[in-house]
Amino acid sequence: MSLDRRTLLAGAAATAALSTRQVGAAEPVYTPDISFKGTSVLITGCSSGFGRLTAELLARQGARVFATMRALPRPEADELTALAKAENLDLHVIGIDVTELPQVNAGVMEAERINGGPIDVLVNNAGIGITSPVEVQDMTATRLIFDTNVFGPHRMARAVLPGMRKAKSGLIIQISSQLGRVIVPHSGHYSATKFALEAMSEQLAYELVPHGIDVSIIEPGGYPTKVWVNRNAYSAELRTRSLKSHSDGYPEQVEQMGKEDGSGRTNDPMDVARAIASLIAQPPGTRPLRLPVSGGAIPQTPINRVTAEVQTGWLGNSPYGPLVKAVHGR
Repeated sequence: MSLDRRTLLAGAAATAALSTRQVGAAEPVYTPDISFKGTSVLITGCSSGFGRLTAELLARQGARVFATMRALPRPEADELTALAKAENLDLHVIGIDVTELPQVNAGVMEAERINGGPIDVLVNNAGIGITSPVEVQDMTATRLIFDTNVFGPHRMARAVLPGMRKAKSGLIIQISSQLGRVIVPHSGHYSATKFALEAMSEQLAYELVPHGIDVSIIEPGGYPTKVWVNRNAYSAELRTRSLKSHSDGYPEQVEQMGKEDGSGRTNDPMDVARAIASLIAQPPGTRPLRLPVSGGAIPQTPINRVTAEVQTGWLGNSPYGPLVKAVHGR
């Protein structure tokens, strides 16, 4: 493989970006009294869960928040609008279905119009799960989950990046999962989509170093959010239409499709909202590429460490070296 085309990135542009990058900073810590006034944040998937909590938290700490969700009008949008009015928050609800490119582009343009310029922070939170053995996942389910969990964040990043690059600053936060690094049997294509999101995000992090834009991946463990309700609906629909020739191979697993119960989980979903706030507050160039967030085990930690070591060892002395080292702090 020729590296000639990348020589420029290892030259002046990358070197200039590295000169402002603070290597070896401490892990981000949430501070409730910090003001985000003057910071614009666009968050996808704000009808419930991590998205809704993050929108409220950041707006209450002074950020201009663009809380997006699909299928407007809907009660959740009215609730957020009423909350913004009642508390005098700089919070705006915009309709975006991340699987629809025209909505993505129109929604980002509207946010930039209201903001009077580029968005400072994009939080790609919208995502779905569909649980079943891989063989049972038909193409309808497969396309939907990849379209939402992988192509959706890609569409959103492409929409905000021209403005961020023009501003020579910005932050993209991707909400992945522990299952973006480890795999649980019978969880459908969820891990496949989150693995893809992790890879795309790491590549983006390298490529955006010369532009002064950070990319951070949050890897939550299991939390009691509405994702379980939505997952059950998608999984039950898949079970109903599944072909006997495939489902017969996994009778016990297929029987449980649409019956998952996340109610026993006691971890506080605000952990993720606070982690997002901590990343935004951290100085540019010091943010970690990956940030596990969990009230329990964090099985992906050694995988994350080894990945950073391998990437740096493999490409650290190549023309890509300044980009890779900038992201991994080495």
